[in-house]
Amino acid sequence: MLVDVKVPVLAESIPDATLLDWKKGPGEAVARDEILLELETDKVVLEVPAPQAGVLSEVLKNTGDIALSQEVLARIDTEAAAPAAKPGDGAAQPAAAAAPTNDSGGGALSPAVQRLVSEHNLDASAIKGTGKGGRLIKGDVLAYLETNKPAPASPAPAAPAARPATPAPAGGERGERREPMSRLRMRIAERLVQAQHSAAILTTFNEVDMQPVMALRNRYKDKFEKTHGVRLGFMSFFAKAAVQALERFPAVNAYIEGNEIIYHDYQDIGVAVGSPRGLVVPVLRDVAQMSFADVETTIAGFGAKARDGSLTVEDMTGGTFTISNGGVFGSMLSTPILNPPQSAILGMHKTQERPMVVDGEIVVRPMMYLALSYDHRIVDGREAVLFLVAIKEAIEDPARLLLGV
Repeated sequence: MLVDVKVPVLAESIPDATLLDWKKGPGEAVARDEILLELETDKVVLEVPAPQAGVLSEVLKNTGDIALSQEVLARIDTEAAAPAAKPGDGAAQPAAAAAPTNDSGGGALSPAVQRLVSEHNLDASAIKGTGKGGRLIKGDVLAYLETNKPAPASPAPAAPAARPATPAPAGGERGERREPMSRLRMRIAERLVQAQHSAAILTTFNEVDMQPVMALRNRYKDKFEKTHGVRLGFMSFFAKAAVQALERFPAVNAYIEGNEIIYHDYQDIGVAVGSPRGLVVPVLRDVAQMSFADVETTIAGFGAKARDGSLTVEDMTGGTFTISNGGVFGSMLSTPILNPPQSAILGMHKTQERPMVVDGEIVVRPMMYLALSYDHRIVDGREAVLFLVAIKEAIEDPARLLLGV
């Protein structure tokens, strides 16, 4: 019996997917739930498993092709037997084996890590894994490759020239190369241009004294980590402060659809995270109902999944407001761009000690600039400024987050 291998059901916001890599070829035996190929969408990389065991009898789409939701990619013959290996084939063409594992104790490697290890002919056991339980993640392999770059070969001695050679450019050879944009990078570019062209974006700024939050964090961080198994960061404070501010100013938590304004009585906050494939924005759901530990645990999980390339469509779908922390990269000030169709985004920046006047005296305080970019079509300047002031007040007096005032 022939069984179809189809593209998984894609979210409404994902029109199609690109075939990244076939793990099996026609005529090869496959096991049920074995990964056959990877699909790249504008948000995540999806793994497509075999629906039944058998032999891959027909491949209908090739690497680089575009496929739609539920489109047939291949067919598996569940009654066929795999062809017997010819004598001597074992060395040149080994039979499909189980996914390689990280001998350091981290378990099976993800497809992205497997591909890197195979492409560069690496020994996975020689690379230290930093993922959960010592698991090897893509960032570990990239770091290993960067650290262990082969030394450039010495050029062969040039033949004596009849006349002085033309001096080479001071910077050496000026090479160029062309690389196709990934689906994620194309989608990022498309959405950024869409935001600039479809919204009246304005940015307002303020600054916040981080000393109260830093003092609270230093006081309880060890006990917090021991109790909850996760580090206490600053993002949970800003996420909870954003919830209070969004409740006070619902237009910041809304967006325009046609001639209507869609308001939300919940706060799903996207958190911008860097990944090897580009910037991704997984979403914290119902942040009002989350504890500080819930927020920190979820964000830590998103960070690990982003590095490992295992974020799902569900992780990245939706969101009513976004927080972006450029401070982790050293940014002092920026104007973040909206994440359509949302109407606002909060930009955090680097905390820097600066002289401030407090009660008539000059003192040193750890200060952070905050930026709120917003769609002026739906959010008035007064609301935007007061929203940012509400964030500032909650961070400078964290007891407000506990008392809800």
